[in-house]
Amino acid sequence: MITRREYLKRSSLAACGLALARTLPAEPGNSHIEGRDSLKARAHNRGLLAGCAVNAANLREDAFTKVLAAQYNLVVAENAMKFGPLRPTPDTFNFADADALVAFAQHHKMKIRGHNFVWHEQLPAWFAGTATKENAKKILTDHIHTVAGRYKGKIHSWDVVNEAINISDGRPDSLRKSSWLELIGPEYLELAYRTARQADPKAKLTYNEYGIEDQSESDSAKRAATLALLKRLKAANVPLDALGIQSHIKAGALQTFGNGLRELIAGAQSLGLEVYFTELDVNDDAIPDSAPAARDRIVADVYHDYLAIAFESTATKAVLTWGLTDAHTWLNGIKSHREKLPNRPQRPLPFDADYKPTPAFFAMRDAFDKAPHR
Repeated sequence: MITRREYLKRSSLAACGLALARTLPAEPGNSHIEGRDSLKARAHNRGLLAGCAVNAANLREDAFTKVLAAQYNLVVAENAMKFGPLRPTPDTFNFADADALVAFAQHHKMKIRGHNFVWHEQLPAWFAGTATKENAKKILTDHIHTVAGRYKGKIHSWDVVNEAINISDGRPDSLRKSSWLELIGPEYLELAYRTARQADPKAKLTYNEYGIEDQSESDSAKRAATLALLKRLKAANVPLDALGIQSHIKAGALQTFGNGLRELIAGAQSLGLEVYFTELDVNDDAIPDSAPAARDRIVADVYHDYLAIAFESTATKAVLTWGLTDAHTWLNGIKSHREKLPNRPQRPLPFDADYKPTPAFFAMRDAFDKAPHR
């Protein structure tokens, strides 16, 4: 897997320290997790969507597809809809994996999130030598029209722009110095959203960002910059329907959530935006106890407490974990993690490597049960 985001490279924070009661329910066996006891059923009871990211290759695994269809009513492609995987050459597209995921979701009556049109990472190898200031707008708009047009009417929401903020780049507007910014200028954001609306008028258009969730100084600054960007876009009548809060968070000791997360959700809601928690997982590197059961309980507490805050607002409409099982989590593909804890793979998701529900599953389900109706 690719190394992801400065978030995990830079962050020295480690966990969730909320002062909420730890009253997670008992964990019954697998016979009590399907049907009306599934995540999607409990979420649906509160007007919510429960989803996860899917690597299209896993759709060939019977155990994977069985759990996926039983538990979730929303899916997002982990990589198959990103610019690089879709565009092997400037003039060709490879839709095989994306089509497979869309077909699976439609067959099982699941909604689909598109991820993503514009990102500074996972651009194809040809991009640097082909894209210029003269043709970048056409490359971008042609890409969005082609991809969004192919799936028009089938997509619940598109992450139109992903991770456009990077305060350390030093711009007054806090925009990341990405290839898109350098080639097109700040107007690339407006261009992307307006093009996406033209290509698929019914899809909810989302801005997706990381490192904006906790109470730290860095997250607080990025949170403010993100809300400022959303306000600028809405003031310019840019079509924008939702904020995606990635939520790659940590368990252990120092990371805290509370008023900052509430302010983020309230700020989005004040702009008329829905809120999706788009890439939730809980990194357990900082938990000192190596026993899986002990780590699982701490990870579950983080899920429970974090989602309790997320669900306070009726602006929150969906929660997706970044992956379905611990066997496929991107966190175990990070080189620094493998070197530091080579014999302790992470356990960040609602299902373990054997497709059995972890305590995080029951924490999520309990959080759905306690969420206000929306």
